[in-house]
Amino acid sequence: MSHKAGFVNIIGNPNVGKSTLMNAFVGERLSIITSKAQTTRHRILGIVNGEDFQLILSDTPGIIKPAYEMQASMMNFVKSAFEDADILIYMVEIGEQELKDEAFFNKIIHATIPVLLLLNKIDNSNQEQLEEQVAFWTAKVPNAEIFPISALQNFNVPEVFGRIIELLPESPAYYPKDQLTDKPERFFVNETIREKILLNYSKEIPYAVEIVTEEFFEDENIIRIRSLIMVERDTQKGIIIGHKGAALKKVGMDARADLEKFFGKQIHIELYVKVNKNWRSNANMLKRFGYNQ
Repeated sequence: MSHKAGFVNIIGNPNVGKSTLMNAFVGERLSIITSKAQTTRHRILGIVNGEDFQLILSDTPGIIKPAYEMQASMMNFVKSAFEDADILIYMVEIGEQELKDEAFFNKIIHATIPVLLLLNKIDNSNQEQLEEQVAFWTAKVPNAEIFPISALQNFNVPEVFGRIIELLPESPAYYPKDQLTDKPERFFVNETIREKILLNYSKEIPYAVEIVTEEFFEDENIIRIRSLIMVERDTQKGIIIGHKGAALKKVGMDARADLEKFFGKQIHIELYVKVNKNWRSNANMLKRFGYNQ
């Protein structure tokens, strides 16, 4: 029996549902999902294994025009997604008219690999608008197969998955068949904490934050975690901690609940906050946090 394997890379503007789609395919919450833009900062691989296939999905940051060094590094992850893809998924949402970077768009319409254009969030549209959007994107990206979907409601997602399997090239598996992702445990601890900060704080606070898990000790029944929340200014530190530590405590409680589901074990988590001025523009800091590879 022949075996198929390949890299399927998901690109698109911020907040169009890329992470929701990948998590629907993988069946695990590998990518954090919030209603705020720029949620995904890294390129995250999710691996789906079948008896005769291995699908390696790549969720990338939403395409933006970089305003500072960290965002430029994020866009490098998107550029790399074009280089190793066997299949490209270009994800848009109802009402969207353009990609925020024309150079990326030119790469999509001139791609020599299969391109699937997924028109997401169709549950927010009517039939007339959907038909207009399908016609618009058919003309704009003539090399793509178009699938109207709702990643959140799982509408047409199985059909897209089936088409991807059909298009995969014949190849042996690239990763062990029991592997779910290429990221270590600490990465998912960091991402879970960052998701809770995105959900619990407003304005610039979530975007000025980076998480570093300094301790991760796993016993048979419990995982003990100690994580640092990095901010850029003293005022941000005060907001993260909150009155008598209440805001930070809520982040810890929310993160612990999700991590216990993810790891299937009891979690003990300690959080503390540290100021590191202008870390988002510091090349050494960005390298430490995995942005500049």
